[in-house]
Amino acid sequence: MSTVQFRNVLAGLACSVLAGCAAVGNEPNPADPWEGSNRNMYAINDAVDKAIVRPVTELYAFLVPRPVRTCVLNMFVNITEPWSGLNSILQERGHDGINTLGRFLLNSTAGIGGCIDVASTTGQPRIANDFGITLGVWGVPSGPYLVLPIIGPSTVRDGLSDIPNLYGNQIITIGLINDVALRNSLWGLEFVARRDALLPISKTVDSTALDPYSFIRDAYLQRREAMIRGNLQDAEQLPDYEDFEAIEADEKALGMKEDTPQ
Repeated sequence: MSTVQFRNVLAGLACSVLAGCAAVGNEPNPADPWEGSNRNMYAINDAVDKAIVRPVTELYAFLVPRPVRTCVLNMFVNITEPWSGLNSILQERGHDGINTLGRFLLNSTAGIGGCIDVASTTGQPRIANDFGITLGVWGVPSGPYLVLPIIGPSTVRDGLSDIPNLYGNQIITIGLINDVALRNSLWGLEFVARRDALLPISKTVDSTALDPYSFIRDAYLQRREAMIRGNLQDAEQLPDYEDFEAIEADEKALGMKEDTPQ
């Protein structure tokens, strides 16, 4: 089977699944027909976050200096670059794919394993990408908005893409480590490091948004659509709950932090 045939078959199967899922629910918001159950899951996630995840993350932020935390997060982001580059290539965005792989090589060497984001300082910004974006570029509809346990905002399409994303970003990276204790510790550290990057944004949403659920949903859907269109200028103007560099820019724009070395 050729690559084009494989892509068409995969897109067709995803469309079939999404068509079946989209038939469920009669809520008035076409983007969020399962709003009732989504809000319940959002409330559960939020309660777990405030009771367990956020206190652990705040302790991590208190004990570990900011430059060290930035280094740790940069390294975790760096190991996802090959998967982002591969998805750019699958989307026939070869230039973006080459740039992303170049970023990975530069940061892995001159950036000491990705600790320092040398590529960004040389004018090569990160191009966040994943298999959900690839499916969207291939024409697979997003399906209804979906709040997943722990993961949070998603759609049916993005939820399905979490399986290959997990494989590309975790199973063939940290997952290759044979030492179970070390591997699980690194996964736990990554989870806390990524949550740490979101702390200022989540606190701002909690304190200013009249309806945090709707704010996060709309921001997520708008950004994902902008990324699929390949309109990076529009995407950079929207809140990003996945890209650390965009979070840094939002914090500075809101006056929540000063410039820190990468």
